[in-house]
Amino acid sequence: MGDILLIISIFIAFFVLMIAGLNIHSILFAIGIFGLIYIEGFDIISGFLSQDPFSQISSYTLTTIPLYIIMAQFILKAGIVQDAFTMAYNVSRGKPSVLGALTILVGGFLGAVSGSGAATSASLGQVAVPELKNYGYKPELAGAIAATSGSLSGIIPPSIILILYGVITETPISSLFIGAIIPGILIMMVLIILVFILYKDQRTSVDLANAQSKTLSTKRMIIVCSVGLFIFTVIFGGIYSGFVTPTEAGAIGALASFITAFILGKLNWEFIRSSVVETTKITGMIVLILIGAKIFGRFVSLSLLPRKISGLLEGLLQQPFLVLVILAVVFFVLFMFIEGAAVILMTLPILLPIIEQAQIDVLWFGVFIAVICTIGLITPPVGLSVYAVSATSGVAVEGIFKYTMLIALIVAIVVCGIMILFQGTVTWLPSTVK
Repeated sequence: MGDILLIISIFIAFFVLMIAGLNIHSILFAIGIFGLIYIEGFDIISGFLSQDPFSQISSYTLTTIPLYIIMAQFILKAGIVQDAFTMAYNVSRGKPSVLGALTILVGGFLGAVSGSGAATSASLGQVAVPELKNYGYKPELAGAIAATSGSLSGIIPPSIILILYGVITETPISSLFIGAIIPGILIMMVLIILVFILYKDQRTSVDLANAQSKTLSTKRMIIVCSVGLFIFTVIFGGIYSGFVTPTEAGAIGALASFITAFILGKLNWEFIRSSVVETTKITGMIVLILIGAKIFGRFVSLSLLPRKISGLLEGLLQQPFLVLVILAVVFFVLFMFIEGAAVILMTLPILLPIIEQAQIDVLWFGVFIAVICTIGLITPPVGLSVYAVSATSGVAVEGIFKYTMLIALIVAIVVCGIMILFQGTVTWLPSTVK
């Protein structure tokens, strides 16, 4: 009974502190500190706080995060997002359903280079939604396409979710990146098929002949295509071939993005200042969450909570499929309410031993969780990508959710089902990495 009370108490504490409006790092820190004092007394605090938080954030692996974030900032502020969509707009001239499919591809690329679902969705909400509406899409479906495209950042490398998962579980980040390629492609294929079906079902009458094609100079198109191809090749080809590490790929991508901004004439003091400030804010937030997660993880370890939960689930641990279903539901609910990075950092200290005990492949599970995160970004009541699109496009959240809920359900059934039935969709490519 005492074990159950401990588990319930932790959940109640999380719930109460979240209702009170505390940030997730503050919640992890508070519960961790009070838990440690309760178990070991005040003596543990001074020694622990002087060593463990520093050791957690001084990891070389974490240098990938600010590098990919500043690369994303350079790309967004250089106007490459708008240029990429303009090219998709021109390629699909006279074919509205193709424009929707190309928006998914553009979103996947932007997610790959930005790592932020909300940022990508906001950009697409500002740029893509008006053009999709101009081609006969209802505003709600146009918003759903933009939100879903942006949410691909949860699974398309370099996903911050995958990086943090690799740090916590000590799984090679390069293996997670490579393992996410096939599931990422599967999601995009399902989304493209859904776009064709949904557009055919709801298209509005519109005079497509009056839709004006935007112009983009040949020089600018060559620059945008070249930098996109270069970054894609470095991140995927470089890591897959073993030529560069994920950190080196991030550094090269950031430099390429900076040079591109210079060539496009976007480089000035405000460009540099805003990029560095935003990168510092986001990186600082992640570092604070990591420190809170480290303290919370120490409390969880000393409380023997994973062992106690394993004891409660002892009968289920012999049935990995049932354990997987339960964990998938738990993560899905959490991703509906809480930002993805926070979910990963506050749950893995508890659930990782259970995952290993149930003999679930840790690499496969990391990619699986990234897929669940992608779905959670477009699912109510929070759906960060949906709110980002609504804020920039003016489309009502309720209308967008009407479509994203259907999309999320189909993606969950098809993609998660394939991943469960054929685990090689994740593990095969990493096994071929040099």
